[in-house]
Amino acid sequence: MTDTIVDEGVDAPAKGAHQAEAATFSGPVMRVVGYIAMVIVFLIVALPLFWIVITSFKQRQDIYTQPAQWWPKNPTTNGYHLATTTIAFWDYFRNSIIITAILSVTKIVLGVISAYALSLLRFPGRTALFLLIIAALMVPNQITVISNYALVSQLGWRNTYQGIIIPLAGVAFGTFLMRNQFLSVPSEIIEAARLDGAGPLKLLWRVVLPMSWPTLIAFSIITVVNEWNEYLWPFLMADDQRVGTLPVGLTQLQQTDGITNWGPVMAATVLAMLPVLILFLALQRHMIKGLTAGAVKG
Repeated sequence: MTDTIVDEGVDAPAKGAHQAEAATFSGPVMRVVGYIAMVIVFLIVALPLFWIVITSFKQRQDIYTQPAQWWPKNPTTNGYHLATTTIAFWDYFRNSIIITAILSVTKIVLGVISAYALSLLRFPGRTALFLLIIAALMVPNQITVISNYALVSQLGWRNTYQGIIIPLAGVAFGTFLMRNQFLSVPSEIIEAARLDGAGPLKLLWRVVLPMSWPTLIAFSIITVVNEWNEYLWPFLMADDQRVGTLPVGLTQLQQTDGITNWGPVMAATVLAMLPVLILFLALQRHMIKGLTAGAVKG
């Protein structure tokens, strides 16, 4: 009885301090600070996008005026016409779709299968293999560019789809993300499925994947956006619109004499952003759910 009273006496101040601390961080001051931080982040992210969109509708002489115009006086779509006629825009657009589609499907399939093997199958060297994949995440892609370029050039794969796609098909991040998701599936469900006679493929397709859709969708969106925006490697591998992607095509709208007409450049940038923006808006609810999966697990 005495111990109980002592414990309550000791816990009460700690609980009161904790509640006071929580009240301080959830009070009106912290709420205002949170809103201010949110507005600052929103402006940092949204202001460049807003400037790109309004510049794409400006007349050329209005782009360079001082002070800057925050809304076009005489809106025009001439920038979009020049963007799609000055360069082989739709060829670059087609190449981006082909390369992004093949790379995304390849990475998603390889990521899911490798994550399944590393999480639910037992074989010698599994931990060492996983550590090797994690180590690959620490190596910047720029470091491997020179060796990859030399190898691809020797194979005669410059200006080919395989020369762009195969060196980019590594999927360390997806393996890491999906492995953690598969490990969060309750082991009782896995064992029950195995007792019911489910083989590896049936276990993956009928049990594990249906419980991992949010994470898989998040992984898919991140992969599509990364491949769509990939610039350095396609720029090194493609000389023209035969296999060049949209980011490579955008550079051809810039002129090297220092008088670039930024209207078409911004218009092409808007057109390049639209597909991934539409995809994100359509699936953003699943993506947020997938990225926060596990964040509320105790």
